[in-house]
Amino acid sequence: MNLDDALLADLLAASLDARAYSHSPYSGYAVGAAVLDEQGRIHKGANIENAAYPQGWCAEASALTAMVMAGGKQARAVLVTGPGPEVITPCGGCRQKLREFAGPELLILAGDPSGLRGRWTLSELLPHSFGPDHLKP
Repeated sequence: MNLDDALLADLLAASLDARAYSHSPYSGYAVGAAVLDEQGRIHKGANIENAAYPQGWCAEASALTAMVMAGGKQARAVLVTGPGPEVITPCGGCRQKLREFAGPELLILAGDPSGLRGRWTLSELLPHSFGPDHLKP
């Protein structure tokens, strides 16, 4: 999926804004995510840590939850931001959660306060994935 510059800027701004809501007292590593749904809406999420580690939520899972609660059914793109300078991508669990709401062509973007830093498809980050289509009769 190709996104125009304005939409990329909106996704980046939403993901960076979500980082401000991160509850990361243990790692000190704030992560934000912005998911674009099939209706063109952007849903934000942040990582929420828990003292009973690893019982927290990743930013991508939080954003997917916001999408579903708003009536979204399919993710079209996701943009994840960290503090930089390292480029971050969704963890393995979040890659599988994203697969639940998108196909292998899902656009995954990474950024930080300096801007966009990387671009992949879900199939590049989660090759040969198992998804909902495997369970259809």
